[in-house]
Amino acid sequence: MPNLIEEVEDFGKSERRGLVSQLTRVLRHLLKWQYQPQRRSESWLDSITDARTQIGLIIEDSPSLKRYPAEKLEESYQRARCQAAKQAHLTMSVLPEICPYAIGSVLAED
Repeated sequence: MPNLIEEVEDFGKSERRGLVSQLTRVLRHLLKWQYQPQRRSESWLDSITDARTQIGLIIEDSPSLKRYPAEKLEESYQRARCQAAKQAHLTMSVLPEICPYAIGSVLAED
């Protein structure tokens, strides 16, 4: 029984990490899309769409995580902000310190 409990807990941690990773990915590409319009590409759109799909699938498999993206939005945004600045060769001061996107728009399929 203790081993089973540990496996279930580890699975939950893995699902939460995966969700945060995908949320960070969406936010990173949204920032790059907004702050590098001259470099917009279909691959960025594909990445945004795929990350949103992956988040949806995780929540579908684990409905208890439905509120988790909203809980982790700011933390994920800070990671995405650092990553986007490095990848886009932007100074951090160019990107907003606080997430400018509502969770609904981050996860919206359109």
